Amino acid sequence: MKFKTIIEPFKIKMVEPILMSTEEMRIQFLKDAHYNTFLLSSDQVIIDLLTDSGTSAMSNTQWSGMMMGDESYAGATSWYKLEKVIFELTGMPYILPTHQGRAAERILYGTIGQKGKIFISNTHFDTTRANIEFTGAEAIDIPIKIEDSNEHFRGDLDVFQLKELIKEKELKTLQQSF
Repeated sequence: MKFKTIIEPFKIKMVEPILMSTEEMRIQFLKDAHYNTFLLSSDQVIIDLLTDSGTSAMSNTQWSGMMMGDESYAGATSWYKLEKVIFELTGMPYILPTHQGRAAERILYGTIGQKGKIFISNTHFDTTRANIEFTGAEAIDIPIKIEDSNEHFRGDLDVFQLKELIKEKELKTLQQSF
């Protein structure tokens, strides 16, 4: 019998051991954390689906970039490289790099958010909602409703509800202007 061997197209450069907890252990971890995933310690989590902070392995190119990067506080050559590439890709003359998306959102909504503004999404991430509402703006979720379905997640936005929401907000704005 002939077998087709499928292997990953990469080499692993580093591994970190993790606790392979049992289902009973995980249930207890959640109870002890009052069912708040933010109160779990990282060693209690096997697969982290909460973060978008890049917890997976890095490539050899990423590691070498870190080792070769200029860590100077001001005037770093790595800053000029980043600035040049972003300008070439976007044409934007000014950039403000952040260490992760949540920090970028805080800056963004701190700039464009304010009382009377609304931000519509299929479902806002919890920190996105917090950053929006901190400014006095309103975060509105309008995911598509799937009745009698086995599908637990759909990324779709309810466009019919969006149209109604726009009409409602436009009418409210017109009424306030008189």
